[in-house]
Amino acid sequence: MIDVEDLIALVRNYNPKTNADLIRDAYAYGREMHEGQFRRSGEPYFTHPVAVAAILTEQALDDATIITALLHDTIEDTRASYSEVSRRFGEEVAELVDGVTKLTNLQLSSTETKQAENFRKLFMAMSRDLRVILVKLADRLHNMRTIKSMRPEKQLQKARETMDIFAPLAGRMGMQWMREELEDLSFRVINPEARNSIIRRFILLQRETGDVIHKITNDIRAELDKEGIDADVFGRAKKPYSIWRKMEEKQQSFSRLSDIYGFRVITRSEMDCYRVLGVIHQRWRAVPTRFKDYISQPKSNGYRSIHTTVSGRDGKRVEVQIRTRQMHEVAESGVAAHWSYRDGVRAQNPFAVDPAKWLAQLSERFETAEDHSEFLEHVKLEMYSDKVFTFTPKGEVVSLPKGATPLDYAYAIHTRIGDSCVGAKVDGIRVPLWTRLKNGQAVEILTAEGQRPQATWLDIVVTGRAKAAIRKSLREEDRERFVKLGRELARVAFEHVGKKASEKALATAAKQLSLAGTEELLARLGSAELTASDVVRTVYPELVRESDTIDANRAVLGLSEGESYNRAQCCQPVPGERIVGITYRGKGVVIHAIDCPALEEVEGESNRWVDLQWHAGPHAADHTVSLDITISNDTGVLGRICTLIGEQKANIADLNFIDRTPDFYRLIVDVDLRDVEHLHAVMLALEAESEVARVRRYRNLDMRP
Repeated sequence: MIDVEDLIALVRNYNPKTNADLIRDAYAYGREMHEGQFRRSGEPYFTHPVAVAAILTEQALDDATIITALLHDTIEDTRASYSEVSRRFGEEVAELVDGVTKLTNLQLSSTETKQAENFRKLFMAMSRDLRVILVKLADRLHNMRTIKSMRPEKQLQKARETMDIFAPLAGRMGMQWMREELEDLSFRVINPEARNSIIRRFILLQRETGDVIHKITNDIRAELDKEGIDADVFGRAKKPYSIWRKMEEKQQSFSRLSDIYGFRVITRSEMDCYRVLGVIHQRWRAVPTRFKDYISQPKSNGYRSIHTTVSGRDGKRVEVQIRTRQMHEVAESGVAAHWSYRDGVRAQNPFAVDPAKWLAQLSERFETAEDHSEFLEHVKLEMYSDKVFTFTPKGEVVSLPKGATPLDYAYAIHTRIGDSCVGAKVDGIRVPLWTRLKNGQAVEILTAEGQRPQATWLDIVVTGRAKAAIRKSLREEDRERFVKLGRELARVAFEHVGKKASEKALATAAKQLSLAGTEELLARLGSAELTASDVVRTVYPELVRESDTIDANRAVLGLSEGESYNRAQCCQPVPGERIVGITYRGKGVVIHAIDCPALEEVEGESNRWVDLQWHAGPHAADHTVSLDITISNDTGVLGRICTLIGEQKANIADLNFIDRTPDFYRLIVDVDLRDVEHLHAVMLALEAESEVARVRRYRNLDMRP
């Protein structure tokens, strides 16, 4: 455990004017309060708050934050009280400790409704003082560093919570180093075999190529010295999880993944950043589409840097980040840089973002959410997405999440523009509305009076703002029609279990589902935001049995009388997914998932499109879906995978190996399923298996109708 004088020395390194006596008092008080308490590892519990405080000194944070770290568990776990902490250490510290205590009690990985409400509370706590979440992140980082002492099931729960919530939050706050470490520590628990495999391959690569990082670093320094540019150059291998994520995104093996090394050049001035960029591009060939200038277009959390990828020594791709020292401080600390100290005064870094403004930006779009699920969707979209920068016809910049479409752009400009959108031009060329925008593209939206949002747009847009606006418009425009359809769906579903869809039954269901009333329930039922089986199950859970399956002949609503359908084998839609029917000569109606790439071929043939939806209620397990699974090449693994699928009451219809390596097998498994929830249950069970490196849905465009 770090001694109090050593902790004070860490603070004095950046804040010579620190109140050492107050830190000593907090250290002694915290140790006294936690006396007799021990961690699962057997260490005295107080080692944890001290370690959290030490982590925060790396961010050069103020005395109040350091003292809060020392006391952050006292109000919750000891006899200490808010009033006593306030009396001894001040109201500011007491409020921070109380805020951390409330965050600790939030179950962020609980059910979706409760999780959404707890996210609201998390953002409320953050809005009062962002230092609360800084302490909580440091607390989670130390817990993840010492997670081995926990029970295996607890380790997995904490690791998933960290990967899903705390790591993205750290990244959103600009604390990239913390995000990377939290991700890698979680990866070590969630998929240790994959992580160890990457590390083994790294070691093998180093044996074959030598110290590539040292060589490339020297190459860059030599080029900068020729031009007389004074700068520091650092190189590193990327974290195992970062490499694993790139392998997943690019569908490449480790041997084919080239940009696994990253380099930073820290300059003395902004002008030198662009001089360094010129030197690097003159010496090495730049990789097209891999250049981002976050100096001229900073991220919302204050991040500034130039990113470029070049073909370096021996043709290896390397990513180079170029920034000034002040930019680097913000890149390391993010929003936390606002509280950092240097020489006894708060550092006036010109690039540090005002936390109040940052939180206002982050929270702005959450206010439009009408229910828990929408709020949670907004939060995750904001936290998890990187940015792309697009331009209006007048040259103004519009920042959007990675993967955004022209529809997202339209709604970012104004809801009215989004609602009336009929088309888009990107760099002067007409493109489909589902086109994914890229950095630097100029976007022009085409509008028409009388145009209204389509239900299919919900599957095209990715921003919370666009989704909320589309849903609101659809509910207002089609509310009467949805209520009428919802009432009919409810009548059929209730009669199926021998009950009537009375006003009282519907009102009870609405109350249980936290909806405003019966009309809201019926509107959501008619718009397919709720299923009739969910409504019936809410009121009469004992009457909804697995055996009460819907006949295949009436599984799809919207077909003409006597008209049959076939499921498209390219996308294999299942009940619960949004679908559309396409008429094919000689084949009748073929149903596709709304996001099926094959629909691009018939985009302009609206006369062939048929508005369809799955019948509400339980379906038979006869909808075959192909799963692309990568498993460890070990004895008995395939048998365990088959057993897992069987335990989920799913039948394996076919199985084909498509790739074999010394480490892994890749196979396509055809599984017969009931609906999308059944699919998710099977995939979740497989993902939780340590021997499964990856599982995803397999879609084959060669099977287009």
